[in-house]
Amino acid sequence: MVVTIIGIGLIGGSLALSLRQTGIASRVIGLDRNPENQQKALDLGLVDEVTADLASAVHRSDLVVVAVPMDAMLTVLPQVLALVDKQVVIDVGSTKQQLLEAIKDSPNRGRFVAVHPMAGTEYSGPEAAIPHLFENKTLVICDAESSDPDAVTLVEKVFQQLPMRLVYLGAADHDVHTAYISHISHITSFALALTVLEKEKEEQRIFELASGGFESTVRLAKSSAAMWVPIFRQNRTNVLDVLDEHLRQLQHMRDLIAQENYPAVTDLIHQANLIRKILK
Repeated sequence: MVVTIIGIGLIGGSLALSLRQTGIASRVIGLDRNPENQQKALDLGLVDEVTADLASAVHRSDLVVVAVPMDAMLTVLPQVLALVDKQVVIDVGSTKQQLLEAIKDSPNRGRFVAVHPMAGTEYSGPEAAIPHLFENKTLVICDAESSDPDAVTLVEKVFQQLPMRLVYLGAADHDVHTAYISHISHITSFALALTVLEKEKEEQRIFELASGGFESTVRLAKSSAAMWVPIFRQNRTNVLDVLDEHLRQLQHMRDLIAQENYPAVTDLIHQANLIRKILK
């Protein structure tokens, strides 16, 4: 099939690679508002061509992937849906409720399938695209009942070939769950980086002591503000809820350490260790 990818960054670029490598896409058309990104995508072989003509790209495609930041998604996705006929359109965004509300009255709503591939790295831009990024990861399909059955079937076949595991959720449930397993991780990482950078002002050699554990915990702090601020904005209610719980847990542990109640700290760590049953 011919695939158009709007937004040739980490996710869009990696998806372009995967679709080409698996033979799903015979041709990939790229659109990006940044001319440098367009040229990089061509140079890296992520796409076969780039264009600024959205209507032409959509009309020539079988599948259109919208992979822009979430605030831009609210503008770009309705524009794309206004152009489609039989094409299938997907987004790859990290929040769904506000987006689906924005396009619920579109005459072509049925041609859109809301998906969220649970994959990524802390890097951004076309040069961050990597092969096999989605292999054996999870794809969330949201509000599938609102999409045309043939559109859902096409999306299922495409991502099963990458291969990905498919999970079906309502948009509201998706946004709650991603706040807990993704969005809070990034907020925590940003905060930890700021904490250490503040300390580093006094102790210039602190980073010489950084071990693998620190690097793995704080690596998400390298993530792009242009990507994550819109996510926090659109999922604000859920993010605040999980952040309140996270702060409560931190305060509780701080209080126990201040009280030198180390048996209680031990119990908390043992409770946290139960995460092993989920993450292996």
